[in-house]
Amino acid sequence: MANPYPMVELWRGGLLESTHSGHAVIWGPGGIEEAWGDPTAVIFPRSSCKMIQALPLIETGAADAAGLTDAQLAFACASHQGEGRHVKMAGDWLTALDLAETDLRCGAHEPYDRDERNRLIKSDESPCQLHNNCSGKHCGFLTVTRHLKAGPEYIEIDHPLQKLIRQTTEEITEESVAGWGVDGCSAPNFAVSVAGLARAMQAFAAASETGDVRSRAMHRLTRAMAGYPEYVAGEGRACTELMRAMGHKVALKTGAEAVFVAILPEQRRGIALKIVDGGTRGAEAAVTALLLRAGVLDPAHPAAQKRLGGKLTNWRGTETGQVHAAPGFPG
Repeated sequence: MANPYPMVELWRGGLLESTHSGHAVIWGPGGIEEAWGDPTAVIFPRSSCKMIQALPLIETGAADAAGLTDAQLAFACASHQGEGRHVKMAGDWLTALDLAETDLRCGAHEPYDRDERNRLIKSDESPCQLHNNCSGKHCGFLTVTRHLKAGPEYIEIDHPLQKLIRQTTEEITEESVAGWGVDGCSAPNFAVSVAGLARAMQAFAAASETGDVRSRAMHRLTRAMAGYPEYVAGEGRACTELMRAMGHKVALKTGAEAVFVAILPEQRRGIALKIVDGGTRGAEAAVTALLLRAGVLDPAHPAAQKRLGGKLTNWRGTETGQVHAAPGFPG
């Protein structure tokens, strides 16, 4: 990842304390409109590509056969908090498929949501796979697998579902995947360039409900994510708060190791960025700066101020510094 561009700065006591650098691309109807760093930098999109991984859920007819709602489609693209509603949706989804928590292959971890975590502790319960932040995606995977009558080990690289996701990834990014790795939820994650990821997000942004099968699927997923941001992430999370702040008109998705994407349907633009140090703070601030630049986010909105330009405070509420966009970014 050569030549990353300085994007975000942390200032404390009038001195520059930290800088987050990265790569970012804005892809419009005519191609790349703006870029910072190296657009050809190859990255693992991690969870930012969940809407790509969810395309087969609709394109195969599995979603309609299972009678999935838009809220469930948003949940299929989620990196959720493990809130009570998330756990319930995953459990109800599996029950409707006549499947169980043990059919998931994502693994279990403690929920990020404090209320649900405290509930587990007080009731002396252990977290299960329903709490996994990727359980929605895996419910979608199981829905496709069941529809295709494929084998139960849907996370294996040679499984029909993963072959379909790889093909879909290459078609929508218009490039061959550069390799693959195993994600935190055990599913394959296909490496692409930042530009390829932005191109894919622009395809989602330009999709139409009257287009071909893929276009309709992309349109449906984008509207589901923007319409149900609480199922994409959860309370207090950047994806949820920023989508609400933009009036449910833009779809956002974060990925581990500081990846972020945005789908702007009204402008037919897609955004992809990667902060090379892997820090969430940098990625959230950088995507906020790009959304401000696009004119889709009010800089005074609390969700924007929380991530860029607002006061940083310590545990006593004392102001300690600020996070700003670096000079020249995004210009």
